[in-house]
Amino acid sequence: MTITETGARAAGKGGRSRDERIRAVEEAAYRARHHALDMGEVQGQGYVGQALGAADMLSAVYTDQLRYDAADPHWDDRDRFLLSTGHYAIGFYAAIAEAGIVPVEELLTYAGDDSRLPMSGMASYTPGMEISGGSLGHGLTVAVGMALGLRLQGRGEQRVINFLSDGELDEGSTWEAAMGAAHHRLGNLTALVDMNALQADGPTADVLRIEPVEEKWRSFGWKAIRVDGNDAGALLDAFDELDAGRAAEDQPQVIICDTKVGRGVPLLEDREKAHFMRIEEQEWQICRDQLTAGKEDAR
Repeated sequence: MTITETGARAAGKGGRSRDERIRAVEEAAYRARHHALDMGEVQGQGYVGQALGAADMLSAVYTDQLRYDAADPHWDDRDRFLLSTGHYAIGFYAAIAEAGIVPVEELLTYAGDDSRLPMSGMASYTPGMEISGGSLGHGLTVAVGMALGLRLQGRGEQRVINFLSDGELDEGSTWEAAMGAAHHRLGNLTALVDMNALQADGPTADVLRIEPVEEKWRSFGWKAIRVDGNDAGALLDAFDELDAGRAAEDQPQVIICDTKVGRGVPLLEDREKAHFMRIEEQEWQICRDQLTAGKEDAR
């Protein structure tokens, strides 16, 4: 079952209670985590930890926020979601399968020859992927250009949401883009930062200290909120708060999301080398069982 109906779709919160919205995001995130494990098992390795950690963020976007047409990824009136972190593609594919943009069955072609779902995100292959990510630090720059272009075309009500990692805050180009967004008063631009505290070279704080993150974004002219990125209710409340003031303030917004790599699977949450995971053949079912048990315990 997918989270969207066929055809063009407005942001999903209309007419639903907060509890219903939260439940929809949680259910989509749970299924997306299972999808990520299924895809990871095909290769025996990958960026599974990031997919598990970001599942709530991605599900909140596609279940509750984004306006899109599952049958027409190039629909002119769509909102734009940019995955700057191309290596998070496994998590993105899980989300767009839940959204009905690609068939769930196609997920098992992940990273295979001639697949539309390569290991790192590429717009030329995958429906619904707006940019080719991977060389980190460029996504927000592209997002600023898209948001400004939409406004100049009289499409300022169409949103641009850019997903980026805490490691990308090491990049000067990210802060140049942030400064440009505030200068042009791009109220149709939202950044989502995955603060999972881990990079390829080690803990983010050891590679380059980036705190205090909220204060930095605010000093660059952004409206900033920091939340638990694995809490569906906190994510939706942050989106609602930003949306309420977006039109009046005409200011770019950022939601800084503290997340846990491997979220929902204790075996992977505690793994030391978690940026690119190699998971043993017998461990995949353990991961699934732990994910299922966690959901049952939460009831």
